[in-house]
Amino acid sequence: MRMLLKVEMDTEASNDLIRQGAVQGLMEEAFGRIHPEAAYFTVENGCRTGYFFFDLAETSDLPAISEPFFMRLGAKIHYSPVMNPEELAKGLGKITTRS
Repeated sequence: MRMLLKVEMDTEASNDLIRQGAVQGLMEEAFGRIHPEAAYFTVENGCRTGYFFFDLAETSDLPAISEPFFMRLGAKIHYSPVMNPEELAKGLGKITTRS
């Protein structure tokens, strides 16, 4: 299932990892685990925030994906199932309308 993972990083914890030169390594580890089709970084709610779009094969993979962000960045994590345009069209095709 295609998922959106939002990682809102704690400022102090992410500052420490940046000073240590470890943020890039953490992100590379995350990319290796989830193989995102896209990843974007911005600021949200005054915090460094990453958005990762990836295919979740097993729900049992969620702890391995989330815990490094929790433990090393004090991050707030949010998952949402998402669709691309083809999947949306397929889903809409399954709707039956009644007049």
